[in-house]
Amino acid sequence: MAAAPRLEVAAKGAKNPGTLEFLRGSPKKLLINGKWVAAKSGKTFESLNPANEEVLAEVALAGPEDIDEAVKAARKAFEEGPWSRMAPHQRTKLLLKVAELIEKNGEQLAELSALDNGAPLIGAQAQVASASELFTYFAGWPTKIYGETNPSAPDMFNYTLREPIGVCGQIIPWNGPLMSASNKLSHALSTGNTVVLKPAEQACLVVLRLGELLMEAGVPEGVVNIVPGFGPVAGAALSNHPDVDKIAFTGSTTTGKKILEASVATLKHVSLELGGKSPHVIFADADLEPALNYAAIGIFGNTGQACIAGSRIFVQESIHDKFVEGMVQRAKAHKLGSQFEPGVTMGPVVSKVQHERVLGYIEAGKSEGAKAVAGGAAGPQPKGYFVQPTVFTAVRNDMKIAREEIFGPVAAVIPFKDENDAVLQGNDTTYGLAAGIWTRDISRAHRVARRLKAGTVWINCYMVLDFAMPFGGYKQSGQGREFSNHAIEMYTQMKSVFVRL
Repeated sequence: MAAAPRLEVAAKGAKNPGTLEFLRGSPKKLLINGKWVAAKSGKTFESLNPANEEVLAEVALAGPEDIDEAVKAARKAFEEGPWSRMAPHQRTKLLLKVAELIEKNGEQLAELSALDNGAPLIGAQAQVASASELFTYFAGWPTKIYGETNPSAPDMFNYTLREPIGVCGQIIPWNGPLMSASNKLSHALSTGNTVVLKPAEQACLVVLRLGELLMEAGVPEGVVNIVPGFGPVAGAALSNHPDVDKIAFTGSTTTGKKILEASVATLKHVSLELGGKSPHVIFADADLEPALNYAAIGIFGNTGQACIAGSRIFVQESIHDKFVEGMVQRAKAHKLGSQFEPGVTMGPVVSKVQHERVLGYIEAGKSEGAKAVAGGAAGPQPKGYFVQPTVFTAVRNDMKIAREEIFGPVAAVIPFKDENDAVLQGNDTTYGLAAGIWTRDISRAHRVARRLKAGTVWINCYMVLDFAMPFGGYKQSGQGREFSNHAIEMYTQMKSVFVRL
């Protein structure tokens, strides 16, 4: 079959003319110093559609030499270029222009995002909306990064400045590539830093398109560099580079620890948004229907590929069986299929590796004695990395499926006796990213929210985000906070200035 028709098979269902036009411009290149360039090695890798395993595009494979060039470009832009002299109001206008271009190109971005990681189009559209909102929110910050005038002796004038850190290496995952890239970039750019961004190789196409929009908006050369590559090579080169001042990473806890170790040599600033095994606690007095709906969204949304997924669902004993019945109904109601297929509510997981990983956890659950009352197998599709939405009962909190992050549509329903039991089991994990509580007892809700060791706690809702609220984890779920004024603190440093009068 000819190349062009093959691409149409890979991107079947995409309606925006710009989507295929972008994909035909293959191989996609690296963005370094304001120019689109091939990898120095000449190597490329294939970007696949996880719904049909067809090749969407060839992408330049960044290696250590490309990372070094990107860091040099970012350093020069930070120290010498027009970016270093840009007034705060100008940065605000620039970020608002990026937000405007994201909205203008929203249909194409949604399709590329859906093709990248297999999410149904409606989920990808939500990612586009969040991406635009992130740039809009952080566009308001450049004019509000204040220093202080400090009390001093009569013959002294003391003040502080809050300044950008410098060159930021940013490494993002594949489960929400457009939002992850927009999140990291908006933080760094609003505070005056420059960036070398390494998107995940499994889902980098929409990030490269975002790079084009950044150039169109007028971001100066070298300020944003985008270098797709493999984690052990490109990611490691970025994490270890001596001229990178900060690393911001979202991904697995295992990789986060390696990045933290690599930072020791140069004492880089590091912020980490890592894994989770979030407890979703359903008390007997909960409003059951919305609790079931949110519990299902919390684990089946984005095919379970979310760090905040409510994968451990703790249900009070008296309503356990009724709750399980409702979860099974919701699991079986999902329609698995490709991104643009009408009525599809769940797409594939992102890759063959992830497919095998999730199915491996399902088999581990069965071998430990847990019972799959819904799903428990691969999807029926002949091609693509589909996994049936799965609900396990007879789960103990010490089982592998309750201890380790699966990153797939696999719910573990665990009974609990009372409030104290729910908190003790909920906290019995190395993670602490998020938690959910369902109860009509407002006093209990606040008590449990205080006792659960998690960076975000939702009461009678789940997966609600507000960019004016900080986001991050306790324990091995990360370090630092994203969003809000706390992100500004993570991307700036304080300077004290003493003036003798």
